[in-house]
Amino acid sequence: MTLRVLALSRYGALGASTRMRCMQYIPALVGAGFQIQVQALFDDAALAARYERGAYSFGTAMQCFVQRIAALRNRKLFDVLWIEKEALPWWPQWVESALLRGVPYVLDFDDAVFHNYDQHRFALVRHFFGKRLDGLMAQSALVVAGNDYLVQRARDAGASWVEVLPTVIDLDRYPYPHPAQLNRTSVPPVVVWIGSPSTVRYLQLLQEPLQSLAQRMPFVLRVIGGEVAFPGVQVECLPWTENTEVAHIANADVGVMPLLDSPWERGKCGYKLIQYMACGLPVVASPVGVNASIVRDGVNGFWSHDAQSWACALEKLLTDASLRERMGAEGRQKVERDYCLQVTAPRLAVWLNKVALKR
Repeated sequence: MTLRVLALSRYGALGASTRMRCMQYIPALVGAGFQIQVQALFDDAALAARYERGAYSFGTAMQCFVQRIAALRNRKLFDVLWIEKEALPWWPQWVESALLRGVPYVLDFDDAVFHNYDQHRFALVRHFFGKRLDGLMAQSALVVAGNDYLVQRARDAGASWVEVLPTVIDLDRYPYPHPAQLNRTSVPPVVVWIGSPSTVRYLQLLQEPLQSLAQRMPFVLRVIGGEVAFPGVQVECLPWTENTEVAHIANADVGVMPLLDSPWERGKCGYKLIQYMACGLPVVASPVGVNASIVRDGVNGFWSHDAQSWACALEKLLTDASLRERMGAEGRQKVERDYCLQVTAPRLAVWLNKVALKR
């Protein structure tokens, strides 16, 4: 029997969370007997405009929500709804619940989006929307979450079934060693960061240690998907494309993931660390949330808490090729064991099948 799934994604393929949490699973799920229809709330054109302008226009947002509501009105044509985060962000919970009624649904979280509501600066938003996602989780057939912080919130909300599904890479897209590594002749060494215009702000945490390090040794900071400039540091800003991201990471030397330590950051799933490690790079990361479990300090990378430890860890790795190789190999093994589509896709297929058969 073919089971029909309506995937209500937050974005189209341009959105990293949608690519990783939804799109890359579709071929495996189709192969497992599912029929998948994807309806993106904010398509690529809407998201690109938001990156350019800083926000969605009112007209664009209304058009997107009209299309989402139309999709929800046809929900009973499907056996299960697979929802990235929430179907109707910033709408009253009772409206979304009404439009989900009658079909079992799965909520997928890779960010602490509930803090958009319960930690909002306006008290009225906290009052009326603070428990919005808790109510949806409590009514769900399954909550799939990218880390233990998100899992705990779902359990506290009363979700009847919660599973951990880390954000992963597809090993077929990350050959090891990568041709870009085998053919590499570039010097000086490269420190790489990958992200988006909305997350590049975290790199400001590295301005001081990178400027200090640049006074002692040459290196390049490669920024993929964002724009940044640090006086005294050689910075290479590259546009993100799906076709080039792996090669741009693979021919670097060290991957970095600085984070603030706040509730929002504790909900992140460490995807860029998985990308670096899949390419055989050692990593340096803020030990915040799931980062502390992805990175084994001194084994596949280093934890860094402050400017001095960041500079020390990066200098140690950039001046020791054998250490980079050893730690990079450890990271690649961890990805192959725990953080790849080949491991997680069969689990997701089993879960969706159980949910669909409840109907």
